Amino acid sequence: MRDYAIGTLSVHAGEDSGQPGCRPISAPIHHAVTYLHDSLEDLDAVLAGSRPGFVYGRYANPTVDSLERAVSRLEGTESALACASGMAALHLALHCAGARRGATILAARDLYGGTRALLSEVFVPAGVTVKFADMTDIEAVRQSVRSVPTAVVLAETISNPLLRVIDVPAVSTISHQAGAQFVLDNTFAVPCLYPPAADGVDWVVYSATKYHGGHGDVMGGLIASSFDRCRAAREANKVLGSILGPSEAWLVLRGIKTLVLRSRQQCASALTVARFLQTHPRIARVFYPGLTTHPQFTLARRLFASNLAGAIVSFELKGAGRDEVFRFMEGLRLITSATSLGDVYSLILYPAQSSHRGLSSTERADLGIGEGLVRLSVGIEEPVDLVQDLAQALGSLEEP
Repeated sequence: MRDYAIGTLSVHAGEDSGQPGCRPISAPIHHAVTYLHDSLEDLDAVLAGSRPGFVYGRYANPTVDSLERAVSRLEGTESALACASGMAALHLALHCAGARRGATILAARDLYGGTRALLSEVFVPAGVTVKFADMTDIEAVRQSVRSVPTAVVLAETISNPLLRVIDVPAVSTISHQAGAQFVLDNTFAVPCLYPPAADGVDWVVYSATKYHGGHGDVMGGLIASSFDRCRAAREANKVLGSILGPSEAWLVLRGIKTLVLRSRQQCASALTVARFLQTHPRIARVFYPGLTTHPQFTLARRLFASNLAGAIVSFELKGAGRDEVFRFMEGLRLITSATSLGDVYSLILYPAQSSHRGLSSTERADLGIGEGLVRLSVGIEEPVDLVQDLAQALGSLEEP
């Protein structure tokens, strides 16, 4: 349970204790790979886990530990684990949740393309069965977990790129009734919108590359869960070596200090942008949970704090294909075309070209990802400038 408001915790959580009577205002970066101990008995106790301490950089690091303590406080969980990337964190979570040979994963149909590749290229060849369901259809989820013993349920709070919102408490309940562990990618929501562990999610996963880091200069992944689950994931991480370096951990920890401020600005601006796009004649459809036209608008209001709805806006250009989308994106002057999200900069991408490139056009169409779909990650620029940039780029499409 959080003892302070999340805006306060984001500033203070994870601060290094330093030396007695003297604490650095900024968490130090510890680059040491190995650590000395006063005696072999002390070293043995640390290796055995009977006393805290550090031995080897692949096992644990003080700077990384500071980040993990900050994340667990923000999430309200017993523990947390930092990894080299969001994909590494998701891989670890699925593995430790029970995605082993002979097991079944029930996954949301709407998933980041990289996550679908992880399932098809890593878990399926390892003997795991993967089934897909529409996680916005609670009855479909219930029937799916009843049809075959399910070890793991996998979903995204806000799906990528169509921004469908799932009823996390309901899916969590269904998962546990079926004896499955629930792994949730909460990257698009971030903890200041929604801390899902409070609703029974077993494994909360983030790409820290996105909003936690927030400045496009660090790659990392995060897991928040119980002490025992994180301990198991930490042991697996030691063997896999998918650790986060101390410099990267420090950058993510610094990014967290402004996470709430950035999120509030980005979400407010995203709503402004979405409302503008909704009225533009060149836009066929806007996907944003903060719009009353969104099919999960009421659910988003119930789940997310302060009526925030995330900082991603997806939209379809009317009658557009690849060429028209490219022309529109190349016409933008302020918004940057880049294959990421969650930065202070506003970033735009074409899912058919990047995040969901690995799917065929038929598979994308089946998921609802049309050839004219664009995904915009709203940054912290002034919304009036973002709207102006979008307007002038859309205006260029009207020229003969």
